[in-house]
Amino acid sequence: MQVTDVIVIGAGQAGLAASRCLGHRGIDHVVLERGHVADRWHNERWSSLRLLTPNWMTRLPGHAYDGDDPNGFMRRDEVAAFLERYARVSNAPVVTDAPVRAVTPSGDGFLVESGAGAFRARAVIVATGACDVPNRPDWSARIATRIEQITTRDYRHPDQIASGGVLVVGASATGLQLAEELRLAGHDVTISVGRHAPTPRRWRGRDVMEWLDASGILSEPRPHTLDEKRALEQPSLQLVGSTTGRDISLDSLVRMNVLPVSRVIGGEDGRVSLSGDLSEQIARADRRRADLLARIDDWISRSGTEAPRDERPRPPRFVAGTKGSLDLDAAGIRTVVWATGFRRSYPWLKLPVLDAAGELRHSGGVTSVPGLYALGLPFMRRRNSTFIDGVGADAQDIVTQVVWHLGAEAMPKVA
Repeated sequence: MQVTDVIVIGAGQAGLAASRCLGHRGIDHVVLERGHVADRWHNERWSSLRLLTPNWMTRLPGHAYDGDDPNGFMRRDEVAAFLERYARVSNAPVVTDAPVRAVTPSGDGFLVESGAGAFRARAVIVATGACDVPNRPDWSARIATRIEQITTRDYRHPDQIASGGVLVVGASATGLQLAEELRLAGHDVTISVGRHAPTPRRWRGRDVMEWLDASGILSEPRPHTLDEKRALEQPSLQLVGSTTGRDISLDSLVRMNVLPVSRVIGGEDGRVSLSGDLSEQIARADRRRADLLARIDDWISRSGTEAPRDERPRPPRFVAGTKGSLDLDAAGIRTVVWATGFRRSYPWLKLPVLDAAGELRHSGGVTSVPGLYALGLPFMRRRNSTFIDGVGADAQDIVTQVVWHLGAEAMPKVA
């Protein structure tokens, strides 16, 4: 059995950022990874995926993008290569092919049993991220087997989708991008729209991420009034990583003859039930976008930054349908793509820190069990907690908590 101060579970961006910060403070630790470094980027992302943030925002503690295309957007494999390089230059003590099977109390710390053997540690950082299990509703099992169902974890490219119509459920960034990709591949596409966050790719002469970064909106601390359920349900911005600065929206999809419908709320055999509130969801989303752009404009004014004026984006110009159900067969739909996000899964965490839904109870990544911490969860400490560019600040905070727990002397933070 190996004994160390800290076990980090997961070698994605969160786990590697934690490792870098622990190493900088001289704390002995081991990173356990179920597969290989950046495993999910290699194996659980669709082929054409690009980051929503420009390359210059690809920053982790002690390591940042240094290529010749700072305003470009990394592809899936480029993100994986970036993280693999980060692990190497950080000398991260990663043990691969080491799925964790149990974390249990042991003396003044924890016993961690894994595929690579047992470890004893005084602290554990759970850095498995936010994308464990696709968030597919239980009632989806009642949809007829003649309708193929696939989640974004298993979708790679349009060629794997059967000919015929496709229903994409979910209208955040992923849902819109896949609806567009499938339509361009020749499928008739219907998209089910719930809560969403429309955002222009460029605003007042710059990429919108540049304004969100400069104004501090992305790094805003999580409000004390935001409960965990709402934090986990925050929709991603409706953006696509594109060097041409193009927008993606319900309007752009409608112009491609994609049909928007309201939220799918149930289903059986060849029919799904719809909420009928598409107009209301669009109105709320437009207010959300207006509020965000107003905050950017206010910061531009207060900071004295020169920026051209842009015309306000218009609400979608199509007429939203109100029907209460969708006959999949009559619509020619042969495939449902679930772009409804993910939930977390911790069957190996044998400690009293999970709620009734199986989610980790924590406050800013600090659990009620001394020495047990989390990292990489949505809006965990800041708005950008799940961004590659945001997880580093969270990692520094959590490692400071670990230092206090261990009673070690704190050293300077990583620049």
